[in-house]
Amino acid sequence: MSHQTKIRRISVPDLRERKGGEPIVCLTAYDAPMAALLDERCDLILVGDSVGMVVHGLPSTVGVTLDMMIMHGRAVMRAANRALVVVDMPFGSYEESPQVAFRNAARVMAETGCQAVKLEAGEYAAETIAYLVERGIPVIGHVGLRPQAVNVLGGFKAQGRSQDERDSVLNSARDADQAGAFAIVVEGVAESLAEEITQAVSCPTIGIGASAACDGQILVTHDMLGLFEWTPKFVKRFGDARALIEEAVDAYGQEVKARSFPGPEHVYRLNTR
Repeated sequence: MSHQTKIRRISVPDLRERKGGEPIVCLTAYDAPMAALLDERCDLILVGDSVGMVVHGLPSTVGVTLDMMIMHGRAVMRAANRALVVVDMPFGSYEESPQVAFRNAARVMAETGCQAVKLEAGEYAAETIAYLVERGIPVIGHVGLRPQAVNVLGGFKAQGRSQDERDSVLNSARDADQAGAFAIVVEGVAESLAEEITQAVSCPTIGIGASAACDGQILVTHDMLGLFEWTPKFVKRFGDARALIEEAVDAYGQEVKARSFPGPEHVYRLNTR
């Protein structure tokens, strides 16, 4: 009989122990094919609420629902066997009270099989993080530019540029850490603030637009692959997938119009036996 070796999945304690060590590699995925490609190459896969903008064409993440996150979380979990998979808690699913947050987070974990959830951690969120962690739900916090707060912030603007903003972001990070978050995403802040946060908290920081001072990095996969014409300042395009797809679709269209596709090797023939 054949024996299949079980793949050991990266755990929450594994990731937390990376504080100050080898940088943590993180990317987003919203479907099984992408998750399969990222699984061997990333330590953490985030099923981000960015799915609303990247996949569903929404103007912000505010319109993303719990059902959407669960659907995409399930798809990613079907293909990811090694990386730690974290699912974003969407807008309106955790802010009302710790009890509501627990009910929704428990549903996400039970229905997707993910290992943790992420929530945007304003100063109000520490109580909720502690409540979830005490009840067995690992949490990643998210400070700085918080996309779900875009209507309050007045757009997708870098945070922490004034002293008041800086103090608020730093305090939110400290509160999330003390409440039991096992990692904190730091988005859209000055390099010096990212350094200060990383030094101030005991858990790993994962930067996005926050410099290499953080303990790891995350980007929206579609952005770093170059699938969109425009990307934020903090994104480096590691590929030109848009041009590759356009070239392939153009070639397909030309062959269809020329009736050169499908060719003899692509068609079925009558079995005369």
